[in-house]
Amino acid sequence: MTPIRYLIAEDEPLLARALAAHLQEQWCEAECIGFAAHGDEALAMVDAHHPDVIFLDVRMPVRDGLQTAQVLCEYTQPPLIVFVTAYDEYALAAFEAAAVDYLLKPVEPERLARCIARLRERLTEPESSSLDQLALHLQGLLGQSSATERLRIIRAGVGNSVKMIPVEQVIYFEASDKYVNVVTPQTEALIRIPLRELLTGLDPQQFWQVHRGTIVNAACITSAERDENGRIHLSLQGRSEKLPVSRQFAHLFRQM
Repeated sequence: MTPIRYLIAEDEPLLARALAAHLQEQWCEAECIGFAAHGDEALAMVDAHHPDVIFLDVRMPVRDGLQTAQVLCEYTQPPLIVFVTAYDEYALAAFEAAAVDYLLKPVEPERLARCIARLRERLTEPESSSLDQLALHLQGLLGQSSATERLRIIRAGVGNSVKMIPVEQVIYFEASDKYVNVVTPQTEALIRIPLRELLTGLDPQQFWQVHRGTIVNAACITSAERDENGRIHLSLQGRSEKLPVSRQFAHLFRQM
């Protein structure tokens, strides 16, 4: 049986190690995949290791916990989120209503035990029912509106010029080293926005992440076919290549 895997995002190393020690003692069947000192590092580790749970400090440098959680809510299969914070009980009531749970610093063993019990219960559920609620709640906490953040135009480098590409013309985005390739029926162009940040500006109803490094315009998918090994490949309007779908995102096409 694959062990439950969790990530601790905490900018104070002593607090991170203390939480890890408590978790090792009380949740011995789970495995810590590592520590992140800020939100960007946490997102990179989630992309690389796909943990089941993230213990997320609210106040971190670079990208704080709330902003990090908002990005995670755009993932097709995000980890369960537990906020770890020094906020008072009044503020924590909002977090408790939206996230799986919260822990108040310094973490008390009895409170952690209740959190672990809640996580065990949630990890047996087929889907995270409160994900949409968490996303909307975080938008309110951050004073942001997803409608105003949606990308309309992609500014991409083509040779010595900058090409303005309407988002609805994009067939798919594909990560390549430090760049993302923007593919349309006529052209391909490079942008320097990380794929995970690009996700936050795209309409999730229109653009689906189908692979760790690929986001596709759902309106441009003409068919999804399984090969003899059960892997799914997408055929696209205006393109001859076929895009692979990773097992992590195969559920998007489960009604085939």
